[in-house]
Amino acid sequence: MTGTLHVQITSADRNDLEERLEAIDADEDVEPSQPTLSIDDLETFGRVFRSTNLELLEAIVEHEPESIRELARLVDRNPPEVLDNVNELADYGLVELEANGRAKRPVVWYDEIDVDIPLTDRPKRDRKANA
Repeated sequence: MTGTLHVQITSADRNDLEERLEAIDADEDVEPSQPTLSIDDLETFGRVFRSTNLELLEAIVEHEPESIRELARLVDRNPPEVLDNVNELADYGLVELEANGRAKRPVVWYDEIDVDIPLTDRPKRDRKANA
């Protein structure tokens, strides 16, 4: 497991997707895109990447637990709380839950998160046009 997940604070940009699909249809060479998670606002980002969730992600990467219960032991927290947090992370695509017998095994494919946080609400091209 090595890779970087790119996280951006913005609505998902569908324009880039459309351009990539058109290029593929025209048999043009298209570089693979970096896996990107778009989060709508800083409040949501803060909730998803709060310290307890980051601790879980780090424990999953470092220890590769076989179950939610084992993950809870690793971070010294109650299994129901850990399950709630892991389900939230799974809802955002940050964790996959693989069946492991009767248990669910939390898995991540990346070992690094790269984050872009804008300091203004306006896109860069709008600022240039108004300058």
